[in-house]
Amino acid sequence: MSTPGTTGLVLEEGLSFAQSVKGRIGYSLPPSGVPENDPTAKLPKTLLRKTPATLPEISEVDTVRHFVRLSQQNYCKDVGLFPLGSCTMKYNPRITEEVSKIPGFANAHPLAMPEATQGSLQLIHELQQYLAEISGMDFVTCWPSAGSHGELTGMLMVRAYQTSKGNPRKKVIIPDSAHGTNPASAAICQYEVVTISSNKDGILTAEAVAGVMDEEVAALMVTNPNTLGIFEENIQEICDVVHKKGGLVYCDGANLNALLGIVKLGDAGVDLLHFNLHKTFSTPHGGGGPGAGPVGIKKKLEPFLPNPVIVKENSVYKLENRPQSIGRMKAYFGNFGMLVRAYTYIREFGPEGLRKISEMAVLNANYIRKALMGTYHLAYSRPSLHESVFSDKLQKDHGIKTLDIAKRLMDFGYHPPTIYFPLIVHGSLMIEPTESEPKDSLDQFIEAMKLIAKECEEKPDFVKAAPHTTFRGRLDEVKAAKELKLRWNP
Repeated sequence: MSTPGTTGLVLEEGLSFAQSVKGRIGYSLPPSGVPENDPTAKLPKTLLRKTPATLPEISEVDTVRHFVRLSQQNYCKDVGLFPLGSCTMKYNPRITEEVSKIPGFANAHPLAMPEATQGSLQLIHELQQYLAEISGMDFVTCWPSAGSHGELTGMLMVRAYQTSKGNPRKKVIIPDSAHGTNPASAAICQYEVVTISSNKDGILTAEAVAGVMDEEVAALMVTNPNTLGIFEENIQEICDVVHKKGGLVYCDGANLNALLGIVKLGDAGVDLLHFNLHKTFSTPHGGGGPGAGPVGIKKKLEPFLPNPVIVKENSVYKLENRPQSIGRMKAYFGNFGMLVRAYTYIREFGPEGLRKISEMAVLNANYIRKALMGTYHLAYSRPSLHESVFSDKLQKDHGIKTLDIAKRLMDFGYHPPTIYFPLIVHGSLMIEPTESEPKDSLDQFIEAMKLIAKECEEKPDFVKAAPHTTFRGRLDEVKAAKELKLRWNP
């Protein structure tokens, strides 16, 4: 079979230090018109190096080739299917990149006065309104710079709201199918985390929530669709249970890609919701950002929005500070370039296009789910939305673990799926194809997965030794995590 990423000219690449040739340079500068100064006369001795830095001496062409070769070893969405479950690694339309480079946006000075940045403020204001309409929330703040930062922002607003009622409360309920950052966000805001189990179908019930709900619970943090890819269909009843005891419902909207134009979580009773623009709205994903994690809220939480709040008065956009605000969550205008990309993406597709995105994402995920059922163990049999969670249960009889399957998949030219998450499925393989994959691509991936399953039965030792076609083979996962070597020494 022909698979992406397994052919082509990809070269081994050594360190730039190893390519160094004494005296070789990669720059050409005119003589300096500034008198030279002795740094030892200007800087404290404690700040001076004892020996000169050892830097690679290479030419410009060698430098360019070095970094291009490294880039060719990197796997990205532009190379092929990236089935990293719960991360929604979708293709980024190039038009969003082009718009973010418009000089008026790209060169806007962060300290410019509102009078000089009316276009930028209008874009943020309108993006907030679009996100509110999509989610059924009353207001949105675009300042948080990541999904987890949005969680922190939301939980700070929960604490401010409950404090304004006379008691910040002590606990936050989090289902076992929630994203892993949720407990950390609650704990940072000084809340005790109460974990609650999903039922045999992989969803939360109103009865289970009622069993742990009391007047000391500040909020329930629920991921919907959850990390099993299943819609929490009892969300309205669950919200009623929480609200009757004075609590709030926070929804982790990381999996919103399955609901666009179909479900408004605000209408279901959710009080707060964060958006992962890098997932659902196609801004760059991975590599440490920059990201953006806007938060939508219901009207009762409006006084606690982060400062400043963008308001529109007589066609003029102004920045307003609120006295009960949780304060600033990000300097200046957040990661503004990400907001431009998301705005462009929403305007590009429009309401019908956004709904089509979710429909195709769900269709693609279920196509893979049905095709691999029986070949791999499906942890929960009910229909899923944007992703499916399999496990290594059927391959364990041959001594094969989830990690072995993921490593072997690399030989077929694919980035592995998310593995060993969610934790409630032992040996999990979480696959999310997204809407941007054509049927041929899905069929190719399914064929690779079925071939691996066959290999697990016929030549398990070969699978356990994978990958076989990558530069480094199988790395020591423990050492890679615990014994990092980030500094080169001669």
